[in-house]
Amino acid sequence: MFTGLIEEIGSIKSLSGKALTISCTEIQTDLSLGDSVSVNGVCLTIVRWTKGEIEAEVMPVTLQTTNLGALKPKDTVNLERALRMGDRIGGHLVSGHIDGTAKIVMKKKESDALLVTIEIPKSMKSYVIKKGSIAIDGISLTIAFLDDDKVTVSLVGHTKEHTSLASKNIGQLVNVEYDQIGKYVHRMVDISEKPQEKMSLSFLNEHGFAL
Repeated sequence: MFTGLIEEIGSIKSLSGKALTISCTEIQTDLSLGDSVSVNGVCLTIVRWTKGEIEAEVMPVTLQTTNLGALKPKDTVNLERALRMGDRIGGHLVSGHIDGTAKIVMKKKESDALLVTIEIPKSMKSYVIKKGSIAIDGISLTIAFLDDDKVTVSLVGHTKEHTSLASKNIGQLVNVEYDQIGKYVHRMVDISEKPQEKMSLSFLNEHGFAL
C-alpha cells in the first residue's frame, strides 16, 4: 500500500526480461530485499539492491498492461516506498495495482500551475468525480476538471518539480489507478441495484461479508 506521495525520481538503467534496474538513492533508506516499491504507480518487489541502484522483478503481464514495458535507459520514473503502519497519509490510499493506461491529450500552463489532461475509457467514468483523488504514474492527484471521457489534474509547486509527469509529452501513456473507495462504493451500489439478488447467507459468503 502507498500514499501517492513521490519520494524520488529514479532513472532507468536497464530493462532485461523480468529485471528492471533503476538508479536511485533516497528510497534506499530502510529498504530490504523483498520490499515493495511503487514504480510509476506499479507495485514491484525488490530482488536486488546495491548502493545507488535497485532491481525489481516485473511480470510479462505488467509490462503489457502498464507503461513500464515502454521504458528505455535514462527514462525517469516516480518512486515511493511502501506505506508503514502509523505513517501519515498525505495523499490517498494507493494499492499499486494499475487499472489501465491513459493517453495525455493536453498540457496547458495556467499561472504557476501546469494542467495535464488524460483521456480515460468511458467504462471508468463512474470512478472519477470532481475534486476526487486519482493516481497518475503513482502520483496522488486531485481531479480539477471532468469533461466526458477526459480528466484534468493540476500540477503545482513540489509536485510539478519533483515528479516526472510534468516532463511527459502529449500522446505518451501514463499509468492510472482509480480511487479504491470509489471502486468499492460502485461495486456495492451495482450489487444492490440487481433485483434478482436477495440478502442471504450464501449472498454474504459470495461477496466476502460473512465469517
